[in-house]
Amino acid sequence: MQIIKAEIEFEAGRTIRLDLYPELAPISVANFVKLAEEGYYDGLVFHRVIAGFMVQGGGFSYDKGLIPARKTASIKGEFLSNGIANAISHEPGVVSMARTAVKDSASSQFFICVADCRFLDGEYAAFGRVSDEASLNTAIALSKVSTHSENGFDDIPDVPAVIRTVRIISK
Repeated sequence: MQIIKAEIEFEAGRTIRLDLYPELAPISVANFVKLAEEGYYDGLVFHRVIAGFMVQGGGFSYDKGLIPARKTASIKGEFLSNGIANAISHEPGVVSMARTAVKDSASSQFFICVADCRFLDGEYAAFGRVSDEASLNTAIALSKVSTHSENGFDDIPDVPAVIRTVRIISK
């Protein structure tokens, strides 16, 4: 199976390495790779973190409050309830596309499961997983930081987890 290697580098020096599966979720992987190669994620934050669940990023920057990132095109949701088989189960370390209640609304936001989230199987487009235990531990640590709510958003880290860049290492 083909694996695309990617790396999320944070301004604070932490790194999360990813294995992306284009054969299992070609639309989601192509979208993520395109946005990464364009520098879309540079300077954005993980804006929603929930211990025992997941960490989510790719949609906002932060400067004394959340600022929406520029709009990107929505993609087809690659999950069973949307008519597409997806064999990746939402286990700890799995990377998946975030979306609204609209099935084809995913665009740039993604999340990393830090616990067993198989209740999301069939409803969200998983497209990869963290590459190693250190990367999973980084995501888990991020999920446990102190958070606050503002302007209708909950679970925002008190200290922004800023993405320096998302790099595609190998295709």
